[in-house]
Amino acid sequence: TTVHWHGIDQRNSSWMDGVVGISQCGIPPGETFTYEFTISNQRGTFWYHS
Repeated sequence: TTVHWHGIDQRNSSWMDGVVGISQCGIPPGETFTYEFTISNQRGTFWYHS
């Protein structure tokens, strides 16, 4: 599992986009992962899913 974001420009953090096997490895059951990115001057609708 990962978390994939919509509507957020992943500037300088494209590896945090949450696309399993492409930009990020999956998060194994029972493990954790902390997403860190900056949202600056972005307006709109933002949502996420796993």
